[in-house]
Amino acid sequence: MQNNQELHEQSHNQKQQKQKLPFKTRLKKNWEKYAIIYIFFVPIFIHFLIFQVFPFMFSLVLTFMDWKVIGESEFVGLEHWKRFFEDDLAHRAIWNTVLFSIYYIIPTMALGLILALIINSGVRFAGFFKGIFFLPVVTSFVIIAGIWGWMFQGTADGMVNIILGFFGIEPQLFLSDSDQALMVLAGLSILKVSGSTMIYYYAGLQSIPNQLYEAARIDGANSLKMFWNITFPLLKPIHFYVAIITTIGSFQIFDSTFLLTGGGPNYSTTTIVYYLYEQGFTSLNLSYAAVLSYILFFIILVISLIQRKYLGKDTQIY
Repeated sequence: MQNNQELHEQSHNQKQQKQKLPFKTRLKKNWEKYAIIYIFFVPIFIHFLIFQVFPFMFSLVLTFMDWKVIGESEFVGLEHWKRFFEDDLAHRAIWNTVLFSIYYIIPTMALGLILALIINSGVRFAGFFKGIFFLPVVTSFVIIAGIWGWMFQGTADGMVNIILGFFGIEPQLFLSDSDQALMVLAGLSILKVSGSTMIYYYAGLQSIPNQLYEAARIDGANSLKMFWNITFPLLKPIHFYVAIITTIGSFQIFDSTFLLTGGGPNYSTTTIVYYLYEQGFTSLNLSYAAVLSYILFFIILVISLIQRKYLGKDTQIY
């Protein structure tokens, strides 16, 4: 007890001595002790201010202005925000994005999990299959989109239509059909992203202890029961993470629309980001585009919080 009291008094005295030191002296000592940390931190902090904080604040101010890029700006208050609530095309763009997310998120997660299970099962040439499955991720999206658009030509000599013809199915319009175009674009994104989703699930599968499967086999569990009662529940952190990133990615879809459909036909593939691009860089309505960007931010934030509440509940990260 006496030793503890002495140590407590000693530490208390040291704190008092530090507090009595002049500010410049304390600053100098901190610099000598943490100089290397400050040297590396300051450029990162400056970069963060210039390329993150400043654009965020500037775009927020921009939503209340009528910015002409060239010439004087005019303060218009909430006019651009009111315009959004009256803009039917913006509402349709949001609905198209929601539909795209429905077509995209679950299939991407399911396909990524299936591919991960294949390469984790000990199949021969697992490394080869891993490379094949991951190839679309590292391939230029422009190349993949070009091949995908060629395959889904809405003509009788399109590759997919030729295959469908063998089964007696009439040629489809695909990207030229308002009811099919968005699903075709979703298929392209699934192909592009499933390889990276596979890697996340594969890492999760590798972290599950083999003893759990051995104990289940002793109890007479088959492969399906082991998957449903062991594999799937223990992958919950991966499910949560993949759901978050695929949701954010689905609401930011732009490149496939830009390359293959241009928002058509009949605005059926006009997503919120594509509409934002059209307003900002084609029509030069940069202030209204800033409003759309904040609308997109709030939508993603709300959905992410909902996913965090229900999917992330009681989730332990590996």
